[in-house]
Amino acid sequence: MKFCDWRFFFLFSAQGVWSRMAMNRRPLVWFALIFVIGSCAAAGLGWHGTLCMAGAVFLLAVAAVLGGGASRGLVIICLIGFGVAAGQRLWADSRNVTELQTLLAIAESDGLRAAYNVRVSGTIISAVEVDGDRAQFRIEAVAVQVEDEEPLVVRSERLMVQLRLAVQPEQEIAAAWQRGDQVRIDGELSLPAMATNSGGFDYRRYLRSQGIHWLLKSKGAAALAVEAGAAEVFSAASLYGRVDTARAWLGARLDYLYPAEQAGYMKGLVLGIREDLDPEQFNQFARLGLTHILAISGLHVGVFMYALTSVLKMLRMSRERILLTLMTAVPFYVLLTGASPSVLRAGLMAMLGLVAARMGKLKDGLHLIAAAAVALLLFNPYFLNDVSFQLSFIVTLGLIIGVPPFRRAMPKWRRGGWILDLAAVTIVAQLISFPVTIYYFNQFNLLSLLANFALVPFISMIVMPAGAAALVLSIVWPWGAKMIANLSIIANDGSFAIIEWLADQSLFRQVWGTPPLWWVVVWLLLMGLAFRKIGSSNARAAMEPVSQEQPKHIESETSLHDEQTIPLQAKENTAYDPAVTGANKGSSLRKHLLILSFIALLLLGYAYVPDAFDRSATVSFLDVGQGDAALIRTASGKHILIDGGGAISFRKPGEEWRDRSDPFEVGSKVLVPLLRDRGVHRIDLLIISHMDSDHIKGLIAVIGEIPVKRIWWNGSLRATDDSTKLMEAALSADIPLYAPVAGERWTLDKDTHLDVLWPNDRKNEVAVIKDQNEVSLVVAVQLYDSRFLFTGDISIPTEGAIVRTTRERMNAAQERVDIMKVAHHGSRHSTSNEWLAYWRPIGAVASVGATNTYGHPHPDAVGRLNKAGVALWRTDTGGEAKFRVNSQGISVLQK
Repeated sequence: MKFCDWRFFFLFSAQGVWSRMAMNRRPLVWFALIFVIGSCAAAGLGWHGTLCMAGAVFLLAVAAVLGGGASRGLVIICLIGFGVAAGQRLWADSRNVTELQTLLAIAESDGLRAAYNVRVSGTIISAVEVDGDRAQFRIEAVAVQVEDEEPLVVRSERLMVQLRLAVQPEQEIAAAWQRGDQVRIDGELSLPAMATNSGGFDYRRYLRSQGIHWLLKSKGAAALAVEAGAAEVFSAASLYGRVDTARAWLGARLDYLYPAEQAGYMKGLVLGIREDLDPEQFNQFARLGLTHILAISGLHVGVFMYALTSVLKMLRMSRERILLTLMTAVPFYVLLTGASPSVLRAGLMAMLGLVAARMGKLKDGLHLIAAAAVALLLFNPYFLNDVSFQLSFIVTLGLIIGVPPFRRAMPKWRRGGWILDLAAVTIVAQLISFPVTIYYFNQFNLLSLLANFALVPFISMIVMPAGAAALVLSIVWPWGAKMIANLSIIANDGSFAIIEWLADQSLFRQVWGTPPLWWVVVWLLLMGLAFRKIGSSNARAAMEPVSQEQPKHIESETSLHDEQTIPLQAKENTAYDPAVTGANKGSSLRKHLLILSFIALLLLGYAYVPDAFDRSATVSFLDVGQGDAALIRTASGKHILIDGGGAISFRKPGEEWRDRSDPFEVGSKVLVPLLRDRGVHRIDLLIISHMDSDHIKGLIAVIGEIPVKRIWWNGSLRATDDSTKLMEAALSADIPLYAPVAGERWTLDKDTHLDVLWPNDRKNEVAVIKDQNEVSLVVAVQLYDSRFLFTGDISIPTEGAIVRTTRERMNAAQERVDIMKVAHHGSRHSTSNEWLAYWRPIGAVASVGATNTYGHPHPDAVGRLNKAGVALWRTDTGGEAKFRVNSQGISVLQK
């Protein structure tokens, strides 16, 4: 997933406000809008851009005053809000720097390999997550000592700690560490990784938004010592630590009530604890756009308040006492469920609504969401960069603005009106969240609307309350809690079966490349215009007469825009016919909605295939660590993927405890997100050079998530789990497999041709070969008049054999390629002088990991490339290497 883009919050907030004609009577909403604009400008434009934005806002404010749309006092207050928000964010950015500036300067010059042995003293400020052989948490350091130097005293340096456990009993030791503990820890200090592929996740930027600039990596629980008696009892970290303890205790109660395959789900649903959720189950929810049900938000807060209110009414409490009880309970609920940005937004809106209700001034949700946005950004301006914060506010604002007119446009059922209410909420939420969803997650399921309509009410109104009731009852009446839990277990089994079936319907899964920002602006404006048009039509319908027998010149009691209705009967020469007026109104509405629908279809078409008219090809050598992966987009828009990277596992028997619940896997964490980001709807040809894990492991996830039309491979297998899983995945997906041999040529489109150079002979049966390097599938890809050579992991003897057989077949002393992938990651025993002299490449790419222990690329191979005058791109130092190809030649588009 890419890092959050703050601009969405600004764009949709502005669009939402302008879509309401009555906003000039809402000073709080206007103030919040200008406040958000100020924060967004400072977050993305810097000092100079913020000053330019301030000038633009000032000019618009003057125009509003001169045009009579706003009072002078309101404009002044809004401009102050802009200044406060922008100044706060700029001030926060100026202070969001590491105090270890000397170490930073050295580390930035040395790159990812820079690391320092340090001893750090500080306080644990986050829950300790123990997963397999890793414990991860954050500390706030007060002293950092680099080896034998004097300790550096720092005010507040936050570090992300990743501690690898040595033996299984250390899991219990790490689990005992908690927020608020004063600790001393020895480890290796290094910079977080940046994005090395275009559109990839930028871990360094993500941590910086949380005030963290360094990683501290340690080995063994003995590296950390808790300083006894040093904890501050009443510090914020210690108080949060007690909350963590309470959450863990409640989570253990759910572990007791539910089977292992459901306990993690129920902990996420009831308590917001998502660490124990099964990754495959979460992936199924994600495919259907249902993950919001697992993130504590407004839905959960609303259900909690409804349930508590029902109980209090049964106890015959007065309205005043119910409101006071809810005001007391909501903050505890927010803390108990993790206090994420989405639940903070919902909790704050709930608190403001309760206060307004108690004062008798509760009018509409726009005031509440405006006040909540300002309050949360004042508390932490970096909430603006949080995806859950953005989605929570954008969808909530969309529901407030869009649901009322949309619902009024639907039929008026005497019975079952709640079904239409639910449909309106679901449809509007889907329309509003769609552009943000495809921007961040690059996928959409056509069954999402159905899944949300059918399952969200069932889960939120039945399963979640049942789980909460069972949790509370387990404290005082375990037997009764178990009965309720058993009923919800049956409900979960049913919902899981439905979700699994729906998620497996690959026909309805869609990949959407990341759209440009202007596309999101236009889409949201379009939704605002549609809601406004429907709302205006509803308002006019409400003002029209019911029958012609009513008295003349009677005004409607319902006027949403302070307009008078048309008289029932005008003068004799201007007769008024309600039927004709209604027909004209309906015709006008249909006309406008058709136009808006047509524009929406154009937008969808552009977003789905943005490069439909781009006749250039691209070749991307992706950074997948110590492995190979290359993506080719042809001039006609087809895609070829060559290898898929993957880490080689050296796990010993008896060390299964080290396995993590959701381990890093290059296919699911890097390759699939990159393919989605680039809008790869289908892979037309998947080329597997050979069956080593560092070339194929990532392809298992690719085949599971993205359709593959055909596979080329070297015609052999290797006796490994990764090789077996890959073949099983391909066969279960009914993907045709073909083993080409040297001399074959295949034309993908008129400007794309593939020439197979190795292996040299076809096997009668699929052989199991342990040493796969020398049977790598070697292919030359021609795009227009440019050629790229993909070499797998062959070594110098095989290079010589390819030169001899190709020379004989082509009857040419020399061949020419433009870009060559350096064989075997640039090992010492590849890329011979004879090889380079035969192919005469202009450039070469070495696909290697930044921290590989093999010494790749080897200095001997690099020296031979330099001697031949070949330009070298390395993924370990430069990240992704990307080339654009057209009829004029090749241009370099390095990340």
